[in-house]
Amino acid sequence: MFKDRIEAGNLLAAQLSAYKSDQGLVFAIPKGGVPLAYVVAKELGFPMEIVFTKKIGHPNNKEYAIGAASLNDYFVIPHYDVSEEYIQEELKVVREKLRHMQDKFIDDHKPESLNGKTVIIVDDGMATGNTVISTINLIKKKNPAKIIIAVPVASQSAVQMVSKEADEVIVLKTPPDFSGVGVYYENFNDVTEQEVLLYLEKLRELKMLH
Repeated sequence: MFKDRIEAGNLLAAQLSAYKSDQGLVFAIPKGGVPLAYVVAKELGFPMEIVFTKKIGHPNNKEYAIGAASLNDYFVIPHYDVSEEYIQEELKVVREKLRHMQDKFIDDHKPESLNGKTVIIVDDGMATGNTVISTINLIKKKNPAKIIIAVPVASQSAVQMVSKEADEVIVLKTPPDFSGVGVYYENFNDVTEQEVLLYLEKLRELKMLH
């Protein structure tokens, strides 16, 4: 059980210390992945970017990801009980949220080049792994040297699936009876937009000090 996302981020950062001397970049999956990614980026001395991908939830259970979308790409695992119409509607909703986040969290800074770099993708957990897979697919197009996935807790099936796509997967807990990410945190409050902006601001201040 993790106390909160910051504690989980510190534990992940310790596991990632071998990459400190790399040319690297930390990607946060919003919004839950941002506090952890902030801690990891700070400890490794890497810049942090926010990945604009979001899961597409099943109509009967929005928490269960059947796929994921970015602003210009998406993938869905076919389900017999999910119509194409539903997927297209969800895509609109998801992309609206992503556009809102992009407007809110990205100022006019230019995204870092990923070419030849170690990219660490951080989230607060993986249930199905679909959001992370979609993020990997987007990042691969930008030619990084390696892609590392770092999450505190994940289902065993998600780890198996993601391991085929990433160079390394670092997970602190893979419970055999995994029942949802939030169960493994004492405090799993929603991360607000204000908190995301605060973490981005703190990293900018650190960058200016160096």
